[in-house]
Amino acid sequence: MGRYTKEDIIRLVRDEDIQFIRMQFTDIFGQLKNVAITASQIERAVNNEIMMDGSSIEGFVRIEESDQYLWPDLDTFAILPWRPQYGKVARLICEVHNPDGTPFVGDPRNVLKRALQQAESMGYTFNIGSEPEFFLFQTDEDGRPTTRTSDEAGYFDLGPLDHGESTRREICLCLEEMGFEIEASHHEVAAGQHEIDFKYADALHAADNIMTFKLAVKALAQKNGLHATFMPKPVYGAAGSGMHINMSLFRKGRNVFLDESAPGQLSPLAYQFIAGLLAHVQGFCALTNPLVNSYKRLVPGYEAPCYLAWSSSNRSALIRIPAPRGQGTRVELRSPDPSCNPYLVFAACLAAGLEGIEKGLTPPAEVPENINAMTPEARAALGIQRLPGTLEAAIHALEADQLVLDTLGPHVSAQYITGKLREWEEYRTQVSQWELEQYLVAF
Repeated sequence: MGRYTKEDIIRLVRDEDIQFIRMQFTDIFGQLKNVAITASQIERAVNNEIMMDGSSIEGFVRIEESDQYLWPDLDTFAILPWRPQYGKVARLICEVHNPDGTPFVGDPRNVLKRALQQAESMGYTFNIGSEPEFFLFQTDEDGRPTTRTSDEAGYFDLGPLDHGESTRREICLCLEEMGFEIEASHHEVAAGQHEIDFKYADALHAADNIMTFKLAVKALAQKNGLHATFMPKPVYGAAGSGMHINMSLFRKGRNVFLDESAPGQLSPLAYQFIAGLLAHVQGFCALTNPLVNSYKRLVPGYEAPCYLAWSSSNRSALIRIPAPRGQGTRVELRSPDPSCNPYLVFAACLAAGLEGIEKGLTPPAEVPENINAMTPEARAALGIQRLPGTLEAAIHALEADQLVLDTLGPHVSAQYITGKLREWEEYRTQVSQWELEQYLVAF
């Protein structure tokens, strides 16, 4: 049974003096969108009668098929704590449906729900815990973002060196008001870089939580005169921002990645899941790392993994098995960055892991050494491959991976590839400041 009924939502809107409701949804490229309605329209909203123009959303539908409807997930109702306390603003996370009531194939939330249905048919539930990082930068006199920070802190430092500490604290408190369980927050490696970790959830609500988290971070930073960015690599020579994804499969309330009698206490299913991820991580790299800028983070020397390997302790490996066991046994994928669309990424990871289980795949041997310190010859001898080095290469790897294409579906995969190839072409044909400084005088 869900947390809320239609009647509950209508009553809450009235009793809490809520004046506006944001009907939120996410587009193919991971951008949060919304249709705002007033309280007078809440009955229409909970009865799936709020319409939108899908042709205005990149990658959705053509203009002659533009009418679509927003179907809210009633359990996602929440008041936005950073908005005014008089005339409050609430939100409902929605799925996009066609006029005939069928789910829209281009809705990322529905893509993930299809993947979760496959897991359910095999008896599994899929849990995710994410670790999104972000930067807080100063703004200029016109309020535009810069990459400046007066922050002098490093990993785990605190005020007064950590000048973003108060904003990070405010973000945590607001998220807790919305029902998040905040497990930890701290300063990250680079100046102005932060991380807030919240408790794992089933994959659908974990993806919802990431989108809510991004909105809260940006809104509260702006309120405090700062600019928050989830751009993977905003500063040359500094660590980039990642979003490690911790995954586990449960069956009848038990973590199936755990086998207390086995070496390392990992079950055969855990190894098969790892093998499935490694088999398709290049194919879904354009999802986990979706920007041109993403590949400036995925270089050796800045804590971001570049090489296809797994380890129980080695943080240079793409996949790590964190120390906790019992119900906390999990597989950590370290390559994703926070610019990704979590609905598509979680769907692809689940499909890859399930294929590993269905086919009984075996992962390569664990790599305990620092892979970044190995010579190319040593990596080649161990059969260690690299992630794609550019967005273009990642797109071509996606085009060649039928499992990932099938998981996304023909509509999403075609629109995603088209959009990302356009983004790559725009980047490829730009003339950068670096090129001018290197070549304008010399040639």
